[in-house]
Amino acid sequence: MKAPPRYFVTGTDTGVGKTEVSAALLHGMARRGLRPFAFKPYESGTAPGDASTDSERLWRAAGAWQPKDSVTVHHFDEPLAPGIAARLEGKQPFWAKTLSAFRALGDGPGIVEGSGGLLVPLDETHDVIDLIEALELPVVLVARAGLGTLNHTSLSLNALLERGLSIAAVVLCRTREEDDASVPYNRAWLEDRFPKLRFLGPLPFVSSEFDRERTLAHHLAELLQA
Repeated sequence: MKAPPRYFVTGTDTGVGKTEVSAALLHGMARRGLRPFAFKPYESGTAPGDASTDSERLWRAAGAWQPKDSVTVHHFDEPLAPGIAARLEGKQPFWAKTLSAFRALGDGPGIVEGSGGLLVPLDETHDVIDLIEALELPVVLVARAGLGTLNHTSLSLNALLERGLSIAAVVLCRTREEDDASVPYNRAWLEDRFPKLRFLGPLPFVSSEFDRERTLAHHLAELLQA
């Protein structure tokens, strides 16, 4: 029996399309009759119950079946890295609470979405990459399709490989309608440098939020069959 698709979606940076990919994967799982969980344990710049948050979007994409308070464990008002926001707000995002909340979601299909890039602090002693290692999920690394992605993607992949972490795929994502001159060449260059890894994309830019999850899920179908 195949294991259900379960991934940790992280990014090379903020604003590279991490939530777009996470929502598309959840949408694709749900359309295939699965019951995926959404888990974004740290969310900054929001208040609990805010209907416009990334966690709310992931909850809907997964089918809106799980209790909303099981999607996010630690909320911060300041739009900053969670570890910095926690310090400013006098909060302690306990690591054990995060791990316990993840285990409570069970062994079924699902997506965990990180915060920013791999070295973004989550508390005083843990970064995003530490959470990836603790949860033992294969990584989907979302990267910008255009200029700057060679450096950011290579640094992120080297960090993951140095820790011996499993990389399911690198997804190059368009976050705007206009392409720059590097887009046609970036994937081939990265594939040459990292020949053992799977690269997907560049994903199309989809301006319609109504169509975005369905369209991107089609382009990520390989990851939905794990």
